Amino acid sequence: MAKVAVLGAVGYAGAIAAQILYRHPFFELSAVTARAEAGQRLDDVHPKTRVPLELETFDGQTADAAIVAYPHGAAAPVVAQLRERGVRVVDLSADFRLRDRTTYDDWYGEHKAPEIFGQGVYGLPELNRAQIAGADLVANPGCYPTAALLGLAPLAKAGLIGDVVIDGKSGVSGAGRGATPATHFIAADENVAPYKITGHRHTPEIEQELSALGNDVTVTFTPYLLPLAQGELVTSYVTPTRDVDGEELLTLFDELYGNEPFIELREGPVGVIDVRDTNYCRISWHHDPRTGRVIVFAAIDNLWKGAASQAVQNLNLMFGRPETEGLR
Repeated sequence: MAKVAVLGAVGYAGAIAAQILYRHPFFELSAVTARAEAGQRLDDVHPKTRVPLELETFDGQTADAAIVAYPHGAAAPVVAQLRERGVRVVDLSADFRLRDRTTYDDWYGEHKAPEIFGQGVYGLPELNRAQIAGADLVANPGCYPTAALLGLAPLAKAGLIGDVVIDGKSGVSGAGRGATPATHFIAADENVAPYKITGHRHTPEIEQELSALGNDVTVTFTPYLLPLAQGELVTSYVTPTRDVDGEELLTLFDELYGNEPFIELREGPVGVIDVRDTNYCRISWHHDPRTGRVIVFAAIDNLWKGAASQAVQNLNLMFGRPETEGLR
């Protein structure tokens, strides 16, 4: 067995990562860390996890691997410390997702571990499986990019995206544990509202990975907050570079995802309840012959496939384990 620590285990994604690892047949959950809650048991802070381990402050605990569930900026120096000790890392922040330093600085500010900037492998297993398998540092994708890229990848690989408008709707847990005026129950309940409409930080991440697939495009991305605890539905409106039909689209999606264990291709609408508490992404698409547009729907659980369970999927690959182990 390989020992894995979860740093930042009281956040929603960190807690679920610990929950999955505690029951994993190969990984041993060796430590769960927190600051304010140190000394409490994780299952007292998050009863649903049923992980009876005491939360510790992080002081260089040794492990074979770590999932770092820290905020952007705070993660980078900790990841650098872990890598110096030879610990394999899956980082849930954005600190290692972007490959261009200027782009990172523009969207997130100065990087806190410039000596290892750009060394992370982008951790979307369905698209980067081979690179992840040989990696020591994996940058777990953001939740919106996970759903958007999985939905758009078949079109991007064929160079079919001329223009795309991405509409992303997520449950309140995507904003983290800290309450804000927008995530307070009174504001979020019975309401749907856009946020960060002048530029969401996931935008350059989506553009970067679409370009890596061979389709350079400037995206329009608007996220919305739903009155749900968790769940995410991303709808992408694509103006293709040439005429396509339903048969070609079916072939493109089936060729890329027909054998993927965590991708479910469906006809008709998909919804967030279909993938709640799972590592699945459920995708459907519609070709509108009147406008020529292709509309792609992708549903995930933002805390699972959008964060914690995808991190474990990446760990499975990094340690040469069956990719689905502990996730079904």
